Amino acid sequence: MRLMKTTAIVLGLAALAVLAPPVAPAAGQADQIISVAERDFAAAGLGRKGLDLLMRKDGRVYIVASPGEIAALAALGVGYDFETGRFLRTSSEGLSAAGGINGAYHSTMELETDLRILERDHPGLASVLEIGETLEKRKILALKISDNAAANENEPAVLLTGCHHAREWISVEVPYLFGKYLLDNYDLDPQVRALVDASEIWIVPIVNPDGLEYSIHVYRYWRKNRRANADGTFGVDINRNYGCAWGIDNEGSSGYPGSDVYRGTGPFSEPETAAVRTLFASVGIDFRALISFHSYGQYILYPWGYTAAPAPEDAELGTIAAAMAGLMAAVQGTVYTHGQASRTLYVTNGDTADWAYSLRGAPAFTVELQPVDIDHGGFFNDEAAIGAVFQENLPAMLYLARYALDHPLPVRPRIVERRDRARRATAAKTKPSVRPAPG
Repeated sequence: MRLMKTTAIVLGLAALAVLAPPVAPAAGQADQIISVAERDFAAAGLGRKGLDLLMRKDGRVYIVASPGEIAALAALGVGYDFETGRFLRTSSEGLSAAGGINGAYHSTMELETDLRILERDHPGLASVLEIGETLEKRKILALKISDNAAANENEPAVLLTGCHHAREWISVEVPYLFGKYLLDNYDLDPQVRALVDASEIWIVPIVNPDGLEYSIHVYRYWRKNRRANADGTFGVDINRNYGCAWGIDNEGSSGYPGSDVYRGTGPFSEPETAAVRTLFASVGIDFRALISFHSYGQYILYPWGYTAAPAPEDAELGTIAAAMAGLMAAVQGTVYTHGQASRTLYVTNGDTADWAYSLRGAPAFTVELQPVDIDHGGFFNDEAAIGAVFQENLPAMLYLARYALDHPLPVRPRIVERRDRARRATAAKTKPSVRPAPG
């Protein structure tokens, strides 16, 4: 299709977005995977529209798009191909009967059971805490591992999080298995014992319980939480809802509630991000590093995500990421690309790693797990590969935890949250040039 960029079409789309009644996607109206030629993607400025980007491959950009976003692309004359049929599987395909509808992957109830078992089997070393409650009244649970887990000893701490995005099931398993590994090996491995004795390892395997359950039982590609938005759509992308550079532009997140990267009504508007904020900013916990696990793409990303400008400790972050990537590759040859998030993958704002780093200078990383592209499974990791993905990430997690022990954080004020208020206010007054019709 020929690209059309006329003002009339832009205004027409804006009018459509305002006048069309908001409807939730029904059968036949679910999000679709589409691909757009990279030249058309760039010419239409789609990188600034807050779309849910999956990957770039062979000259095409792959996107998870809502019906409204697809209609907006068509109205703009942007050519696209439907790719869903190539990749979308049913929830049960390739999953074992053991473990329930999602096979060996955890549901929220299964995770709580397994966390409680770890707490029971490792008294004094493991403590399970409820750090928040979701909109649908599910618990947001954290596992604390230390030699005296019930006490606040102000030891160096590391936070590992998973499942900000509901469809990324593998991101639950890697941090959970790390906690299990530390506890199971405490009496067997002197290095593990030394690490646990001298630090606190905090693990939140499921930041987004409501979204995960929706992904398991209703729609496998669901990404956001289950916030009922004012326009009848559902969900906030909670990895665009943190306080660093929140809403600074409409490229790294979207102000349109129907978008899969909708940032919410304000920073920390969602109970999930509020829970992580309360934990990470807690007095008496000396958090010195963070990993936010996601899938997919095989990346190790570090701040900044919201700007191409380098972070104050850019060289240090790069050195840590390179070391982690080297340790991962040594396990089974899997290559994880590492670099500044905005330059290596794409621009984001309001994400976990930027916020944690801006808050206290803690080295913070987004790890996009296997596979490298959608042709090899995308979000649909074979459950038989769970162990292998964990094993290749294990040495990098151990390395970062030990690094945190040896490197106190710099003493400095918050470096972004105040600085970007004026820019946020300006961005809030600027409407996206293309706003997709509800659908």
